[in-house]
Amino acid sequence: MEPGSTSADTPAEQTSQKLATVIGTLIALLTLAVPLYAVTNFSSQSLVNLQTPGQLSPGSQD
Repeated sequence: MEPGSTSADTPAEQTSQKLATVIGTLIALLTLAVPLYAVTNFSSQSLVNLQTPGQLSPGSQD
């Protein structure tokens, strides 16, 4: 190995390093995006389906 060279100097290792960077970035973006989507999606649905106790009548069967 020459002085000043790194172990990732070969084209195959550089390609695998770039692929690992892209996959890591995608995982990081999904980690941030999926919870936000889940919170916004399910919180808006649950607000529509909620009824206050004043809206419920004693004889209603939902």
